[in-house]
Amino acid sequence: MWRSLLASEDRNADEVVTHARVRDVELPFGAGRAALITLDNGFDHTKPNTFGPRGLLALNDALDQVAVRDDIVAVGVTGKPFIFAVGADLKGVSSLKEHEEARLIGKLGHDVFRRLGELDVPSFAYVNGAAMGGGVEVALHCTYRTISSGVPALALPEAFLGLVPGWGGTYLLPRLIGAEKALQVIIDNPLAQNRAIKGRQAYDLGIADAIFESADFLEESLAWTARVLNGDLRIERPAADTGKAWDDAVAQARWTVEGKLHGAAPSFTRALDLVAAAKDRTRDEGFAAEDEALADLIMSDELRAGLYAFDLTQKRAKRPAGAPGKELARPVTKVGVVGAGLMASQLALLFARRLEVPVLLTDLDQDRLDRGVAYAHGEIDKLQVKGRVSADRANRLKSLIGGSLTKDAFADADFVIEAVFEEMSVKQKVFAELEEYVSPECVLATNTSSLSVTEMASGLRHPERVVGFHFFNPVAVLPLLEIVRGEKTGDAALATAFAAGKRLKKSCVLVKDAPAFVANRILLRLLAEIVQTVDEGTPIEVAERAAAPLGLPMPPFVLMGLVGPAIALHVNETLHGAFPNRFPLSEKFAAFVAAGKTGVYRPDFTLDPEAVALLSGGTSPSTEEQVLDRALRALAEEIGIMLDEGVVAAAQDIDLCMILGAGWPFHLGGITPYLDRAGIAEAVNGHRFLEPGTASLPR
Repeated sequence: MWRSLLASEDRNADEVVTHARVRDVELPFGAGRAALITLDNGFDHTKPNTFGPRGLLALNDALDQVAVRDDIVAVGVTGKPFIFAVGADLKGVSSLKEHEEARLIGKLGHDVFRRLGELDVPSFAYVNGAAMGGGVEVALHCTYRTISSGVPALALPEAFLGLVPGWGGTYLLPRLIGAEKALQVIIDNPLAQNRAIKGRQAYDLGIADAIFESADFLEESLAWTARVLNGDLRIERPAADTGKAWDDAVAQARWTVEGKLHGAAPSFTRALDLVAAAKDRTRDEGFAAEDEALADLIMSDELRAGLYAFDLTQKRAKRPAGAPGKELARPVTKVGVVGAGLMASQLALLFARRLEVPVLLTDLDQDRLDRGVAYAHGEIDKLQVKGRVSADRANRLKSLIGGSLTKDAFADADFVIEAVFEEMSVKQKVFAELEEYVSPECVLATNTSSLSVTEMASGLRHPERVVGFHFFNPVAVLPLLEIVRGEKTGDAALATAFAAGKRLKKSCVLVKDAPAFVANRILLRLLAEIVQTVDEGTPIEVAERAAAPLGLPMPPFVLMGLVGPAIALHVNETLHGAFPNRFPLSEKFAAFVAAGKTGVYRPDFTLDPEAVALLSGGTSPSTEEQVLDRALRALAEEIGIMLDEGVVAAAQDIDLCMILGAGWPFHLGGITPYLDRAGIAEAVNGHRFLEPGTASLPR
């Protein structure tokens, strides 16, 4: 049935099939012969093993081979070098058009994987490399699991994409390690920018029964298998608590999900429901429920939006539109950072860690300089304490970061970035001073969040060397880097910036030199519109709740408090100067900042009465629905104008910036698909941003 229904479909013809190759291995200590299944799609580690219909059937064929043998004492499953398996073939998932087809994909995965736990002999998963989604679930179906200490990433990212772990994950994992730990992997980590765990962490959680070094991982795993089979090792696992602890863990996870997403991402809620019910269900019931959940979510706009966002971050982000050829990039062997404040110190640390070249800070006085260098060194010490870097590497990194009060120390630098006060005259003065010392080929970068790169370079002898290099705070966490091309920025400087950004492990987007660039311009338009409704008399709590359907990481006024009202006001003033009709200045908000207020909330997250008084007083309040509609229309207008202006190459780059720089939810696919699906884009601009069926179900 499976072959005729799934494998012969034309849409699966381009599936990169993960083969399941069987070979015999003689176990040590006289334990007998085992059949070892190696998952391998025939490519190197840059194209990981995935499971489409044909790959699932290939594994099923391999299990057919071993199931009839009476000369083996165990079956093992491992992956190709550096890769175990990373889950479902998402290209195939996005091609499904019928609910029943989607349900059958879930059932096929269950029917194949569960055979690993139902053989006549024990099964062993040897997790030798990256394991995600269905790859983790393959291992969960086995009787025993070993893991390499070198595994860089293990995750169940499905909820992040708009799915659930639908091939056994929501049933097997909580029953293996308990609901609390399982929900860390199924819910908490996907909520935390799709965080993965390493091999040691997976072992500590109880996902694996043993951990071995990567150099001789398979050999040690086979020896461990022999000892288990001979009875020399007895694997004891604590039984999962299916009582109050299970319910409490689910309740805590629901509170977290609701607080962060406000019901806007159905995949997280569905995954929670499955884990909640798993404690009382049989395996068959649990798997059948996963099949239905998987089918419902596959046939949803949220899943298609999640796949669109995934494609943006995995493909478009790696090949930035409009970037010059990398052969034009100049080598960067020394970096200068002008400033020694918090942002500058973060930048120094990032450049030292990723580029492993000398990084020199400078500032106006020795005390500031010492504090900046000390901060970077202290952060390295913290990494060492956490086991993120060795003692030798920590010492090496600290030796790379130093300071100088004079800019002549930058004479041999290839790349100098300024992170000084956000004032045009200050930045122009810094660049003019730098030009007296650095070589003609040295790239001068600015971390400005809103000012004109062109104007900043206008007084220089070599304006072609100046480029915008806009990071997002915290620098070590947020992956977006907006690279801004000024009117005279040359290809060599731009190519060097992109090459450096890639080495810094940032996702780079080419941006035209326009006020506030992309992410800040859109966020400030959203915030300006919401602040204006408060100006008019809308209660802060009403305006705050209005944005809940967007599922943003934090409500607008909480975000404002994190960014800092003074910074928000400064960027808004820049935008007002360029676009006064769309970015009005609020006298109340200016008074709020002048009063030294850092936010509208007190430490206990109740509203600060003084802040409320400063922002209140209007006589034309709006409802939540009116605030949301107004904000969305403003966003659609602003994005339409930005695309007309050529601020970025395409709407996809807008979405990439908002996902990576502003935490825009994956399940929405970014901002433009949301505006398309809601009909707002067409109502405001007369057309959609994306083709129909992009980031949504084909209609």
